[in-house]
Amino acid sequence: MLNTDQYYNRDLSWLRFNHRVLQEATDKGNPLYERIKFLAIFSSNLDEFFKVRVSDIRKIKQLDKPLRKRLITKPNKLLREIKKQVDIQQKEFGRVFFTEIIPALQNEGINLLSHKEFNKEQQAFSKKYYEENIQLSQSLNFSKNKPFLENEALYLVSQMEDDMLLWVKINEDSPRFVVLPSVDNKHYITFVDDILKHHLKTIYEQEFYSIKISRDAELYIDNEYSGNLLDKIKSALPNRVSGQVTRALIDELTPKKLQLKLNEVLDINETDIIKGGTYHNFKDLFGFPNPTSKNLSFLDLPPLSNKEFNGYSNMFKAIKDKDRLLCFPYQSYQPVIQLLEEASNDVNVQRIKITLYRISKDSLVAKALLNAVKNGKEVFVFIETKARFDEENNIKWGKILEENGANVVYSYPGIKVHSKILYIERIEENTSHIYGYISTGNFNEKTSEIYTDFGLLTANPKITGELCQVFQVLERQIIIPKSNQLLVSPFTTRSKFTELIDLEIENATAGKEAYIILKLNSLQDTKMIKLLYKASNAGVKIRLLIRGICCLIPGIEGQSENIVITSIVDRFLEHGRIYVFGNSGKEKMYLGSADWMTRNLDHRIEVITPILDPDIHLKLKELLDIQLNDTIKSRLIDANQNNNYVEKDALGECSQHIIYKTLL
Repeated sequence: MLNTDQYYNRDLSWLRFNHRVLQEATDKGNPLYERIKFLAIFSSNLDEFFKVRVSDIRKIKQLDKPLRKRLITKPNKLLREIKKQVDIQQKEFGRVFFTEIIPALQNEGINLLSHKEFNKEQQAFSKKYYEENIQLSQSLNFSKNKPFLENEALYLVSQMEDDMLLWVKINEDSPRFVVLPSVDNKHYITFVDDILKHHLKTIYEQEFYSIKISRDAELYIDNEYSGNLLDKIKSALPNRVSGQVTRALIDELTPKKLQLKLNEVLDINETDIIKGGTYHNFKDLFGFPNPTSKNLSFLDLPPLSNKEFNGYSNMFKAIKDKDRLLCFPYQSYQPVIQLLEEASNDVNVQRIKITLYRISKDSLVAKALLNAVKNGKEVFVFIETKARFDEENNIKWGKILEENGANVVYSYPGIKVHSKILYIERIEENTSHIYGYISTGNFNEKTSEIYTDFGLLTANPKITGELCQVFQVLERQIIIPKSNQLLVSPFTTRSKFTELIDLEIENATAGKEAYIILKLNSLQDTKMIKLLYKASNAGVKIRLLIRGICCLIPGIEGQSENIVITSIVDRFLEHGRIYVFGNSGKEKMYLGSADWMTRNLDHRIEVITPILDPDIHLKLKELLDIQLNDTIKSRLIDANQNNNYVEKDALGECSQHIIYKTLL
């Protein structure tokens, strides 16, 4: 049935995004081990969804009804719908794994065995493996009372004759998969779960069933609400029970008697239970071994060197000549590292300022900053400590930089710094010159190999002068930056985008060409969606490329018939944001870190830069057009987010491959 509401639910839309990931696992055009990897991504995504989003919905359920109505409608109904959608996806996951992936592995001479399929030699190997690798670390717990199951840990459970439960924790430090001896060029792999099940059944003569608990990772409600409303929410919440269960994933073959006992001892109910297959934590498929000599993964697309820097003795000369565009992961991240390393050693560089949101554990960026401090540069580093699940690593690097003499400022309550910006001040001919870098992606050389992002290197004073003001805000020297070129959340981003949309509406109303093109990760903010609806009704042609959450409902007469939305999921994670406005034939283009979510526009510090260099404008438009015309990996986002593929071109090629060739 056609969805005629104004907005698609954010959490259900996210589940539709994860369905697109699952579609990649079913795509036989992908190499076998890449299909396996997409299953791992799907599983990992779903774990985070339950730890964070489902946790938030459950917390909201505890609020007084008048306040709850301001936040979300009928949370119980939403949780039921989430469970329904997840159940459907889990069944599809199991179907793909057991009826497509396992037979495909067998065709390659790779056999994934359960303990029930072990022959005598494999049983003997399993016994020896258990004794040498598992026995000393195995955790057993007999209990009739409520045990505490660790978040995301894997357990096997069985019900003894005296109604006692036997819990066995699978050691997360052990390899999840065990390669059994090959025979006649046939290869055999088993889950470590099966090694345990074989051993346990020998001892206890009982079948064991897998179970995994997902718990509340944290209440990230600060990212969505602010001011008086946020205070009311926090004061209304009861004392939190540490790690509330948000999902109990159990083997669908678990006997009813045991399931009822689990409900009792774990204090869970049917709403909490998701029935899955025999195995859980399929994110471990990232490490699925390939015992053959065959290449069953994507052919390498090694990062390209950026030819624009050839012939320059240093990065500063190249950037001073003209703005430079970096396109990851198609191009190497080396220019960013090189710029920082040159700056750390250049006697003319006075100071370096940077924001760090997610950095790698062995960060070359951080090491270059440490070297800059050692060489006497003034180094200011803003560390975002609320980068979800990267808090510990960010704090670790913050302390190291601080101890070595950098001026480190950590994020403060109420706002998150999500911008990815760099400022370098250099003395040239007795005059201070500023070099800037504004990116859609983090200062992380590891993720730059798998996330598609854009970065702008510039010495244009129209941009760098305003970048200086953003850092003055972060250093708490000023409260509000003055910006005519840069869009800076939460100060000017919303108002500037509103102005740009209103101008397109005026042009369409006057009979002029009017269009908007947006490439975003997520579109959720209702005010911006209303503006896009208004623009559509005025005749503005709107083309959206949205990777993940999309709450705008396209194709509704009188609401959004001039809006077309597609989504691309492929080998690289689409992460860049580009914003294009027709502007009466003088097209305006922007690039930056902000999605059109309320948190990005109102509750985070984001930096978006205009593209002033005509060559870069043309190149970005070319790359954007390639993706808008993808006929291989593009799905049409319709009113019900069915994820139907755009009509495929049998002779076509996916946009990511075309972009790579374009940048050669």
